[in-house]
Amino acid sequence: LDKMVKVKAFELRNKTSKELLKELDDMKAELAQLRVAKVSGGAASKLAKIKIVRKSIARILTVYNQKQKAEARKQYAGKKYMPLDLRPKKTRKIRRALKTEQKYAKTQRTKTR
Repeated sequence: LDKMVKVKAFELRNKTSKELLKELDDMKAELAQLRVAKVSGGAASKLAKIKIVRKSIARILTVYNQKQKAEARKQYAGKKYMPLDLRPKKTRKIRRALKTEQKYAKTQRTKTR
């Protein structure tokens, strides 16, 4: 497990979700070992490695979650309804406001006047 160095996000993006999850498990296992080493008075190099492994786990999770969200967006593209977390955030006021075509819609009576 010593061969593992800092993972790079652009390298992770080329991997499949399964590969990412496998790498995540490896990293978590390594982190557990490093924590054991920390308690049992391990070498300074191992203690320094804890931070690198933690950041690597965060990178893997970030890329994985981005992939999941992109898949979800692809799945719901062109559908009538979309999950709330895929809709544009904007502000509550903007989301509640009338759409442009509704705002400028005129009744038959005002059109003929």
